Amino acid sequence: MPEASELRLRLHEAISEIGQAAWDALRPDGNPFTAFAYLDALERSGSVGSGTGWQPAHLSLSDGDTVVGVMPLYVKSHSMGEYVFDQSWARAYEQASGAYYPKLQASVPFTPVTGPRLLSPDPVVRSALAEAAMSVCNRNQLSSLHVTFPTAEEWEMLGDNGFLLRQDQQFWFDNPGYGSFDDFLAALSSNRRKVIRRERRDVQAAVDVRQITGNDITQGHLDQLYDFIADTYERKWGTGTPYLTREFFPMVAETLRDRMLLVFAYDGDRPVAGAVNFIGEDVLYGRQWGCHVDLPFLHFEVCYYQAIDFAIARGLKRVEAGTQGEHKLSRGYLPHPVYSAHYIRDARLRAPVAAYLAQERQAVLQHMSVLGDEASPFKKTP
Repeated sequence: MPEASELRLRLHEAISEIGQAAWDALRPDGNPFTAFAYLDALERSGSVGSGTGWQPAHLSLSDGDTVVGVMPLYVKSHSMGEYVFDQSWARAYEQASGAYYPKLQASVPFTPVTGPRLLSPDPVVRSALAEAAMSVCNRNQLSSLHVTFPTAEEWEMLGDNGFLLRQDQQFWFDNPGYGSFDDFLAALSSNRRKVIRRERRDVQAAVDVRQITGNDITQGHLDQLYDFIADTYERKWGTGTPYLTREFFPMVAETLRDRMLLVFAYDGDRPVAGAVNFIGEDVLYGRQWGCHVDLPFLHFEVCYYQAIDFAIARGLKRVEAGTQGEHKLSRGYLPHPVYSAHYIRDARLRAPVAAYLAQERQAVLQHMSVLGDEASPFKKTP
């Protein structure tokens, strides 16, 4: 087991400089988003890199010639695509004549999914990765370092290393071993059971919903998926340019096709809606979706109910359906904590942020408790 002081730190402008064998050997689980293939596709497709505000600066630690730890790390010139919102911190710091950007971000870009950020089987090396990233921040006089959606274990360790701790919630479907979707419905209150059945019946009477996986995914599906997602961006933000480029999806499918689940809705032979999910070891991760029609409950069917169907059929333990949306709660997705950790170099900003986060964590925990106790769609147990 190497001593932290003996490790050599390097920053890499592309993950290819580290190499797939070295990177993937350090992954502790089957989370698809920390795979070399996924992060490399982000770079090769132009989703991150020059002109995007996400400049790769991946950190590696080596013991001699052997890479023993890595961190997905980016230099950021904005706060977009992170799903942990610090824009108010940036404004406050800039009003005090500070420069908030550039900053460092340890994350998977555009992906609000919990997963490892300090990739090493050795706890000494994991702690050394955090210390090394802080030293990079200090040496380059950057305002801050943000580790978003780490595991709970990493979050606690980062807190021990002086990071400020933040907590939020997402809504996930937990599968205790249901044999079918009807088994899941049987666990719900009578009213919620009726509502979900009606929503599914109405959608399935209007469109044909299909699950597409593995080698059945074609280039045509991926092009159509991009168009659906672009439509969502246009509707919500007035720009039809998603974070993920059109080139990203075929690139990631080159090596992760068997980890992808597309759910498409068809009006006859015409695709009218679609969503992309990624399949982990025991988790299904819902990512992005879009549609070309206005059909009540279509979003719920394509993104939530089909995901539950798939997870039950595959024996997966959980569906993580992304950020936001208390509307997910009434459809069987319960609140779960998610985490981020923040190193802020300047005490003028660090102190007020620390005070704010202490209050915010308490409020999040109270809100989760209320939702779990009072708004759960499941039958009340005596």
